[in-house]
Amino acid sequence: MAKLVRLGVSGQDRGTGTLAMARRFGISRGLIALGLAGALSACSSLPRVSYTAEQAAFASIPNIPDARVSSDASADTFAQIAARPERRQPFAYLALSGGGGDGAYGAGVLNGWTASGTRPEFTLVSGVSTGALIAPFAFLGPAYDAYLTDIYTSGVAETLVQSPSLTNVLFGSGLFGDGRLRDLIGRYVTPDLLAAVAEEHAKGRRLLVVTTNLDSQRAVIWNMGAIAASGAPNAVELFRDVLTASASIPAVFPPQLIDVQAGNSAFQELHVDGSVVTPVFTLPQSFLLRDGRLRTNGRANIYVVINGRLEPEFDVTRNNTLSIVERSFTTASRARSRATLATTYAFTRANKIGFNLTYIDERAPATTAARGFDTAYMRNLYQAGYEKARLGNFWEHTVPAAPVTRAVAAAVANGQ
Repeated sequence: MAKLVRLGVSGQDRGTGTLAMARRFGISRGLIALGLAGALSACSSLPRVSYTAEQAAFASIPNIPDARVSSDASADTFAQIAARPERRQPFAYLALSGGGGDGAYGAGVLNGWTASGTRPEFTLVSGVSTGALIAPFAFLGPAYDAYLTDIYTSGVAETLVQSPSLTNVLFGSGLFGDGRLRDLIGRYVTPDLLAAVAEEHAKGRRLLVVTTNLDSQRAVIWNMGAIAASGAPNAVELFRDVLTASASIPAVFPPQLIDVQAGNSAFQELHVDGSVVTPVFTLPQSFLLRDGRLRTNGRANIYVVINGRLEPEFDVTRNNTLSIVERSFTTASRARSRATLATTYAFTRANKIGFNLTYIDERAPATTAARGFDTAYMRNLYQAGYEKARLGNFWEHTVPAAPVTRAVAAAVANGQ
C-alpha cells in the first residue's frame, strides 16, 4: 500500500504529469521521452470494443447499479449516495488529496490525530489518488491506523517503482505495467475489509473514491460502501479496480478497464488517476457552484488533508522542454488545489460548516525530485505529520493567501 501512495504523485508538490511522476522514480529523461513517444504510437495496439456517447451516459456496473455517479451530476443525484447517519451526531467529512509519496504526511496526521484523543468518527470520507489508498483505513477508524503506518513507512512503496520497462510502455501498459500496484492493493483489500466497510455503510456512513473516465473525460465518484455491501460476485475485484484506477498515473501505471453495461450491451470504460481531474474532492460542482445543501444533522465540519504543498515555491527552471513541462504540471496542480479549496471554503461559510485544512508546510522535510518515494523521506514526512497532529492545533481555518498577497497585507499593516 505504501507504494500505492506514489500513485497519487499526481498531486501537489510532485506534479500531476507523467513526466513529473516518472522522474520522481528516478527514471531518466531519455527513457521518459521514449516512453511517451511509445505510449502515443502504441494506442492502436490496444483494441477495445467501441461504444457510443449515448451508451456511456447510461452505463452502469453489472450487479451494482448504485456503485457510482459522475462528479458533475445534479445535487439530487449526489444526495442519493450522500451520508445518512443512523443517529444524531456531529457531521465530520474527511477529504484526502493526491500527492504520491507525500501521502505519508496524511498517514502521519491520521495516526497523530488518534494519539491526540480528538479524532472524530467520520461521517463521510473521500479520497483521490494516494488519498484513495488512505481512505478505506481512515474510514474504518483508528483500529486500522497500523495499516497506514505500514503502507508509508515500511519500504513497500519503493517496490512499486523499481525496474521501469520501456517495453511495457510500448505495449500500452505503462512504465510499471506488470500489475504490481494492483497486487499490492489486493494484499490489503480483502473480503474481511469489505465486510467492515459494508458494516459501516449500513450505519449511514459513506466512503467515496474518485477516478477519471478517460472515454467521457469526466471524474467518477465511486460509492465504495455500496460496492462492499452489494454482495455481488464482482464486489472485491471492483473495489480493488477502483482503488488501483484512482492511483494509476497515465503512462506510468496501466489504466484500469472496468466492465459496464448499457441495456443489452457490455463494454469496458478506461479509468485512470482521479487527480487528472481534481487533486482533492470535497463536494460535486452542483453543490459548490449552485449553492447545494448538505444534510449534516446540525453541527458539521469538513477536514481537508492536502498531501503536498500549496504555496508557490521559487526555483530557477532549466530552459529545456522536460523541465518546463514538469514545472508547468506542478504549478497547475497547486493552482487547481487552491481553487478547489477556495470554492469549498466559500461553501462552508455560506452553510455554517466548519472548515479545517492541513497541508505540508515549510516546517516539513524538504523534498527533491529524487526523494519522492524514498523510504527515509517518507518516514520523516510521516513523523512530521504525526507530531503536528498529536500536539493539536494543526488545522488552518481559511485557505492560505499566496505569498505576494501576504506581503502586500503586511506592508499595509505596517503603513508602507
